[in-house]
Amino acid sequence: MKYKNPFFLKEKNIYLSDILKILGKNKSKKSIKINDISDLISANVNDISFINNLKYLEVLKKSKAKYIISNKLHYDKIKNFCYPILVNNVLKSVYAVTKLFYPNSLNDAVDYNVSHVNKKKFKKVKFGQNVLVGKNVKIGNNSLIGHNSIIESNVKIGSKCIIGNNVIIKNSIIGNNVRVLDGAIIGKKGFGFFPEKTKNTRYPHIGMVIIADNVEIGCNNTIDRGSLSNTIIGKNTFIDNQVHIAHNVNIGSNCVITGQVGFAGSSTIGNRVSIGGQAGISGHLKIGNNVQIGGGSGVVKNIPDNSKVMGYPAKDIRKFLKENR
Repeated sequence: MKYKNPFFLKEKNIYLSDILKILGKNKSKKSIKINDISDLISANVNDISFINNLKYLEVLKKSKAKYIISNKLHYDKIKNFCYPILVNNVLKSVYAVTKLFYPNSLNDAVDYNVSHVNKKKFKKVKFGQNVLVGKNVKIGNNSLIGHNSIIESNVKIGSKCIIGNNVIIKNSIIGNNVRVLDGAIIGKKGFGFFPEKTKNTRYPHIGMVIIADNVEIGCNNTIDRGSLSNTIIGKNTFIDNQVHIAHNVNIGSNCVITGQVGFAGSSTIGNRVSIGGQAGISGHLKIGNNVQIGGGSGVVKNIPDNSKVMGYPAKDIRKFLKENR
């Protein structure tokens, strides 16, 4: 399901000529209006997107985006499927274009619009002490919000949810019957920046966190919002304490993730996946359905459906056990 993002205001009148100008390219006719910047999967016809790795070539072929930021190395492979805009540094160029569309996207560290909750507005919601709620927040009936928690502006929480104590939720849409345990932080910006000699340049994160129905989020979990796409937790997935989920991660339904697991950005986890404690999942990977990953494992490559793996690097569990008798 696609959700409209209510968290970041977008500039409405951006033209291809504006984009080419900030990228140091020749100007084009102003009449070519660009609606938004988006990832290849979510992009519409009038959006601009990017490709920085040919592992996403098949995704590009199916993308609706016409204008694609890329580099000379990829030109011959992509030229028949889009209008390439060639740059020296793809990610820094995407940063510049994202900032053009969303100039305030880096300024969301604190929501100064929060205030003590008006309980008359949420007559069928129970609140603890010192709860702060932002503007345009929606909370479903029969939900409970614990002490000292902060629900920032435009967040949506479904019915029959339990939000624990000292929880911060921002830039998120949460389904029904979801439990978020004490100390969790959901929807903060991801760990995205460009390291340079004299400074690190932060990358705008304009995505959301979307949590489906019947999910449990353990104590002190941190779930980063997406950069251009969203971070998604599927239905009936249960996540233990102290788990970190980085930007753009997509976790399927009916998964069980135990304590201190770490997910690097942009990995996709299938349905009915079980992951043991302190395992690490590298970025931009695809983990299939019905996969079991042993505790302490380091996953550095894609894992097909119905696999059981363990170790570092993670390998077939039978091979791991044979080598470690």
